[in-house]
Amino acid sequence: MSNIREEMPVLARHEGDWAGTYTLVDIAGKILDQYESHLTCQFPENSPYPYYQINRYKWSDGKKEEYEFPGMYSDKKLLFDTERIQGKAWEADDSVVILWFSYKTSPEMNLYEMIYISPDNNYRARTWHWFKNHQIFQRTLIQEERLR
Repeated sequence: MSNIREEMPVLARHEGDWAGTYTLVDIAGKILDQYESHLTCQFPENSPYPYYQINRYKWSDGKKEEYEFPGMYSDKKLLFDTERIQGKAWEADDSVVILWFSYKTSPEMNLYEMIYISPDNNYRARTWHWFKNHQIFQRTLIQEERLR
């Protein structure tokens, strides 16, 4: 079995807990939504999934959502296939991971995410580019700090 930590060292640097803010904007830059996040990135031992991520979101009106993303690993790619999404992630260079995924309930829609991690591993900047029928229609801007 391939070792995800060794073959995807940039991804391995994301292990831990992250707090941040998601800001969803339309193509003109108008804010559509904004909410807080707490993400946990794990590489569990003795698990069927070599990668496991939990995303927790909280809005100012009290609304909360939580999603789990078990990930498989193959050929220097992280693969997701859950009830909700299908996708894959790969490393672009020594600071960036690219993620592509689509929602199973909306096959005409997909997104690309660029995830940048700082050299000290304490800050992340992420952008989602949302496409519907191959046309961009919104973006999500994410700033995060590692929780200590």
